[in-house]
Amino acid sequence: MKPLLWIDAVGLTADQVGEDTPNLRALANRGDMAPMSSILPAVTCSAQATLLTGQMPAQHGAVGNGWLERGTHEVNLWRQANALVQGEKVYETAKQRDAAFTCAKVFWWWNMGAAVDWSITPRPFYPADGRKIPATYSWPTAFGAQLEQDLGAFPFFDFWGPKAGLPSSRWIADAAIATLRRERPTLTMAYLPHLDYDHQRFGPTHERSRQALRDLDVVIGDLVVAADAAGATTVVVSEYGIVDVDQPVHINRALREAGLLVARVTPNGDVLDPFGSRAFALADHQVAHVYCQDADAVAQARRVLESLDGVDEVLDRSAQAAHGIDHANAGELVVVAKPNAWFTYYYWLDDAAEPDFARTVDIHRKPGYDPLEMLLDPELRFPMVRVARRLAQKKLGMRYAMDVIPLNAQLIRGSHGRLPATPGAGPVWISSQPFGVGNPEPVDGVVPMTSAKDRVLALMGLGATS
Repeated sequence: MKPLLWIDAVGLTADQVGEDTPNLRALANRGDMAPMSSILPAVTCSAQATLLTGQMPAQHGAVGNGWLERGTHEVNLWRQANALVQGEKVYETAKQRDAAFTCAKVFWWWNMGAAVDWSITPRPFYPADGRKIPATYSWPTAFGAQLEQDLGAFPFFDFWGPKAGLPSSRWIADAAIATLRRERPTLTMAYLPHLDYDHQRFGPTHERSRQALRDLDVVIGDLVVAADAAGATTVVVSEYGIVDVDQPVHINRALREAGLLVARVTPNGDVLDPFGSRAFALADHQVAHVYCQDADAVAQARRVLESLDGVDEVLDRSAQAAHGIDHANAGELVVVAKPNAWFTYYYWLDDAAEPDFARTVDIHRKPGYDPLEMLLDPELRFPMVRVARRLAQKKLGMRYAMDVIPLNAQLIRGSHGRLPATPGAGPVWISSQPFGVGNPEPVDGVVPMTSAKDRVLALMGLGATS
């Protein structure tokens, strides 16, 4: 077996590899590079499930960054359990082919309970008093403890929230390098998130986004040096590309105004009622799953959505099948935004009725993805004073809400989820091994995302023998 470092650089595209990325360009020149095909929806959890299994969402079931649990009618977003992804993952196949195979999964998603030798992922503690304490989950427990002893505590608030940025990618890269040196896994998987953040905040062409790209290149350069020292092949992939947007679409407000979505009036503001709603949307960047109670609700919701400005397509089960997303976890309708648009999760009609979590970072209670969690509200006169006050309340053991997130969806300038307009604007495949033996040539110039699993196995010398 030959060791391999598999880097997931979120938001990187083939078109971005150039003057701002000398290390990535050198890696591609040493080996090869090609655009990689995308899937619908082009979002993290779906793309990673396809990379791991070689299957489409219709088979592996990860139809988005979350979905409605139909038995409980709970919206579950950003879950980490490996078992939620159906199908055999790359590390499971590799172990079957060679019992000596080992794997370290460093911050890739679907991490908890994965059949790997070492793993680490963000996982806060939630004490009974309502606080959230930043932390990671690792297996074995000593693996994460050793990394934090060597590198310091994982910078949790640089991984998500208004501070999200380069320090999280830097820490993850250093953790992967330390793992390569200490544990020497056959497969080391490293997830670098920070490029995604500024691309969504400012749009992919903004100078801040270009700087994030340059920073990513430096981090990847360090990883490649470590991989070379370990005698490992390096593969860099991404999940999607990000496009400029200027039109938020309040899909749930349209469904509520049509009488299809129901919200409960509570002491904590309006709360979406999945049981009472005949139709509601789980918004996920530029794609939304619309869950409907019956055929009449499907028909009514479709009429509402097809007339909604910013909507490009409304996919029923038949149309979903053509995109490989027709799984039971998918909504009865899947809605795709126009190229310049994206979907908010907002369902309240009056800001006086906003739920208490709306202006906080809360990825599990919001029934949809909220990119505004990456911003401090510019309407706050002294936002850092409010943050400091909330932190003081926390230290004193008082209950508090870090209510500093804006509700002005016009602030978001980049999004993703649609299929890319051109191959170069979508995901990328870069390998230190040229195309050829063990790294098949692209198909019509594009590496199919569903082939990534088999390509990684082959590059490790674990390709199919039949």
